[in-house]
Amino acid sequence: MRTRHAGAAALAALTALTLAACGGSDVGGEGGGDETGGAGGGDTIKIGIKFDQPGLGYQDGSEYTGFDTDVARYVADKLGYSEDQIEWVEAPSANRETMLQTGQVDMIFATYSITDERKEQVAFAGPYFIAGQDLLVAEDNTDITGPETLEGKNLCSVTGSTSAQRIKDEYAEGVQLVERPGYAECVTALTAGQVDAVTTDDIILAGLAAQPANKGKVKVVGAPFSEENYGVGLPQDNDRCEDINAAITEMIDDGSWEEAVTSNTEGTGYTPNADLNPPTPDACA
Repeated sequence: MRTRHAGAAALAALTALTLAACGGSDVGGEGGGDETGGAGGGDTIKIGIKFDQPGLGYQDGSEYTGFDTDVARYVADKLGYSEDQIEWVEAPSANRETMLQTGQVDMIFATYSITDERKEQVAFAGPYFIAGQDLLVAEDNTDITGPETLEGKNLCSVTGSTSAQRIKDEYAEGVQLVERPGYAECVTALTAGQVDAVTTDDIILAGLAAQPANKGKVKVVGAPFSEENYGVGLPQDNDRCEDINAAITEMIDDGSWEEAVTSNTEGTGYTPNADLNPPTPDACA
């Protein structure tokens, strides 16, 4: 993978990070949690993640694992919040904008692709990863080799995701879209023969295919056809975008980013696109 070096300005911004609790439009803030003291000023920080995406954002009892959660922990630490000050909140795809707009979360790390449409409602830091949209099909399927072969097929994706509609708009007008609340439900529909394919980002599909219950039943087509820039979702009136970008840059430079990618994709057969990763965070608007 490529390596990048933080500029002096980014490092200076990170060094100058204020460790006091955030108020007003800051990430985190008053009333965010118990007054227990600590680097984050005693407040918790509410971070939205997925609870059902193995290797990215996954809840197993009281444990939260995956690449998104690892990046979130790193960034939160640089913002002055210890891990025990993080309150993990489930952020379904269809609810992410509303959760940021209404203060249910302070930031979101949930395979949240940066798009112009979404930027009309929320702000983004990052990206911290670039994935590609792909397809998951039955292990013995040889007919579906890419989005253009989905004409007349039943295609499952998650409510609030842009993935399936993109295929209908750009590749296969006659595809029949099927929505489910989560990707696990889409995979269940696929293995039951109710749909012909599932679509979302390749790294998500790889994690699902590698689950013990799915091994030998499904496969990733392996022909990504988009670039999905995973950003950190923020309220539009936030003032921490530059601090978050500096933290992402430091995570890449000190090797923690690559370690997190490797440990969370091990055994899935997934390899990130080395021409796109690790990414350089965009300038904050």
